[in-house]
Amino acid sequence: MATAIYLEHYLDSIENLPCELQRNFTLMRDLDNRTEEKKGEIDKLAEEYIANVKNLASEQRVEHLQKIQNAYSKCKEFSDDKVQLAMQTYEMVDKHIRRLDADLARFENELKEKLELSGYESTDGRGLKKSDMRSQREKRGSRGRGRKGSDEDSPKKKKKASPDLSDALLPMQPSDVLDMPVDPNEPTYCLCHQVSYGEMIGCDNPDCPIEWFHFACVDLATKPKGKWFCPRCTQDRKKK
Repeated sequence: MATAIYLEHYLDSIENLPCELQRNFTLMRDLDNRTEEKKGEIDKLAEEYIANVKNLASEQRVEHLQKIQNAYSKCKEFSDDKVQLAMQTYEMVDKHIRRLDADLARFENELKEKLELSGYESTDGRGLKKSDMRSQREKRGSRGRGRKGSDEDSPKKKKKASPDLSDALLPMQPSDVLDMPVDPNEPTYCLCHQVSYGEMIGCDNPDCPIEWFHFACVDLATKPKGKWFCPRCTQDRKKK
């Protein structure tokens, strides 16, 4: 699929997103205003109660306190509605981010396949055939063989240079799709303790401490049928 088609489909999917976000933000602002009004009403009721408590009968005191309690309950209701709206808004945006990650992963896979078929090493090596790139890689490898230390411990440094194009192009993982800073407040999931991206699956154990997992991290290519339990919960179930 061409780049333009990916972009067109993604833009179509987010066409209504601004309106939906604007609607949710407007509702949250309205809930804020109603909460502030109710808080003012609570303050007024409290002041009246304190000023007149000595002159009120027991039934009147109970009735006045019940009004204050009802106002507090209404404030809590408004606050809960706002939290739900905020969570809904976050999930709405996160859904489109996950789709973008998945589209980028598929697009990079297609680029890799095209490069393998065309016989070129990478998009940066336009005009350099495999034999030329192989000789350059061998020269770089001979210069770097004598180095030891922390570089050898790096996963990238452990990759051996290979004359085959399929080995030269590292297998693309979903976590490599976007190399950008992550919001520190964004929740993390899975055994890798990373943010949500690509396809994810939920553990069917309601008490699972992690809940959501990336397909690649639990060796899944498609969603399994029936109930699915993560490796940790599977071990716990076997122990029982």
